[in-house]
Amino acid sequence: MRDLHRSLPLLALGLLGGCALAPRFETPQLSIVNVQVLSSDFLAQHVRVRLRVQNPNDRALAVGGLTYTIEVGGQPFASGESAASFVVPALGEAEFDTNVTTNLAGTLMTLLSRGADSGTQKIEYRLSGKLSLSSGLLRSIPFDERGTFSLQ
Repeated sequence: MRDLHRSLPLLALGLLGGCALAPRFETPQLSIVNVQVLSSDFLAQHVRVRLRVQNPNDRALAVGGLTYTIEVGGQPFASGESAASFVVPALGEAEFDTNVTTNLAGTLMTLLSRGADSGTQKIEYRLSGKLSLSSGLLRSIPFDERGTFSLQ
């Protein structure tokens, strides 16, 4: 029993030392590159969203999927999941498309009503969710990003 009491502080010290030597991990940044309306009717809108993942770490990031919600102009726009697996290189970035079907005609009509020059106007968004990793000790990374995109 005495040996156990003596070894606990040494074990705790070893764990703390190991954590101090562990490589630092910075959260990747996600952003919307653009949004393209594929088709639209009164009941549903089909939209392609192009996302970019930027990896600020010195090791590759193996992404196994993504769960997300998108708000446009402060209004709920879309939510979904992507099971696309890809690798974001160390200190690099990767882009991918995800298709979304939404029935939020009001938000989409607001976007479309910007007219012919809507591709040059910047639209504010909020992108939040969870990035799932396919390897490593860290299995998911939450994110909450804001920015602007152009509607195509």
